[in-house]
Amino acid sequence: MGLVQRSLPGSRAANAVVRPIPGRRAAADRDARAGRGGDADRARAGSRRQAVPARPDVILRRERHQPDWSILVAVVTLAAVGILMVYSSSAMRAYVQQDNTLAIVGPQILWAALGVLAMLVTMRIDYRYLRLVSLPAYLAAVVLLVLVFVPSLNKVVGGSARWLVIGPLPAIHPAEIAKLGLIVYLAHWMASRGTRIASFRSGTIPFLLILLPVVALVFRQPDLGTTTVIAATAFVMFFIAGAGIWQFGAMGLLGVLTAILVGLREYQLVRIRTFLDPWQDPLGAGFHTIQGLLALGLGGIFGSGLGESKLAGGLFLPNAWNDFIFAIIGEEFGFVGAATVIALFVVLAYAGIRTALRAPDTFGALLAVGITAWLCLQAFINIGVVVALLPVTGITLPFISAGGSSLIVSFAAVGILLSISRETVERTNQETDAPADRGRGNGRSHLPGPRRRGLPATPAEPA
Repeated sequence: MGLVQRSLPGSRAANAVVRPIPGRRAAADRDARAGRGGDADRARAGSRRQAVPARPDVILRRERHQPDWSILVAVVTLAAVGILMVYSSSAMRAYVQQDNTLAIVGPQILWAALGVLAMLVTMRIDYRYLRLVSLPAYLAAVVLLVLVFVPSLNKVVGGSARWLVIGPLPAIHPAEIAKLGLIVYLAHWMASRGTRIASFRSGTIPFLLILLPVVALVFRQPDLGTTTVIAATAFVMFFIAGAGIWQFGAMGLLGVLTAILVGLREYQLVRIRTFLDPWQDPLGAGFHTIQGLLALGLGGIFGSGLGESKLAGGLFLPNAWNDFIFAIIGEEFGFVGAATVIALFVVLAYAGIRTALRAPDTFGALLAVGITAWLCLQAFINIGVVVALLPVTGITLPFISAGGSSLIVSFAAVGILLSISRETVERTNQETDAPADRGRGNGRSHLPGPRRRGLPATPAEPA
């Protein structure tokens, strides 16, 4: 009999060599030839027949393959379009103000390069290791959000203290870091909680206690758009993990009561009224919305051409290279260009959902759901603002709008998504070692059942 070394997928011992203990294999062979070995030995051998290979001199390797290239292609294409459009929409304004047409797009190129590097690093790291740092990352994100309110450390832009400046380091946006930190910790917590997520006491209350500190701090900055993205992403993960509709009803009622008690700020109420009728103040609160619609209308089907925007440079459309960059895309490349950008986000959403459905464990599935929901919901809100489907909010279009913190963190999140996609498995009916909370038998989980294939065995080198 040999010494069987087993480990959970993702641990360091997953690639361990299964070797026989010297001397025991020869004794076992002699016992077998002599007809020795009781029923208990045969029963134990039979119970292990499906768990380990028949040969003791094999290596157990975790399944890995190439990442989902559709995710990589969609994200890199979006980033390339973003650099091109940031330059097209900011060159004139940068030349007028700083006598340098590359003043805004130059840093964007640097941030994109650092983001790609972060994506390549996180793609090569086993995503399961994130469970070890999930709680410290969540706590660090909360601390950064608190530091934003220190007057000597924050940077107020547009009446909102969203930026953190520490010493000579570039200004960072802690809310972007908080998005990823919260998603990682929620995925870890929900995977550990299992079917108890459907309980009000064990699921809803702890979920709100985790979510509320981040949501409250971001809302206090104030940043209503980012608050909406964070809350919506967390609720999507909570539903996929197995929460019931009644839990969302209770949390919705609590949210309405909180909004009544806390109330919205005056500028937020103005934005809501402007959304209902932007032409009541066309040169004031409704200026952004009207100019964005005008840019889209000027683009027509095929657009006016790259660099031919009449509203670019922030001369007539404020934040043309940031919040309203989609309007410049529609003006210069028309309906075709705008539809292409939307199609790229649809590809990202489809590939992310496919990765979640085929993830090898619950943590990976919830992590993929959270990252996909975050990026696609934020894109939907940004585009919805530009086309006047939603009130004006100050959030960026992922991978396209100018911004260092958003670009680097988004690329790092996509790297994690690619790491999960490297271990996705096709749907089969074979027995697996996936955790029990992935099954449908409990009637709660909205994740697919385990469908992991058997682990491939390769001969080991002789001892």
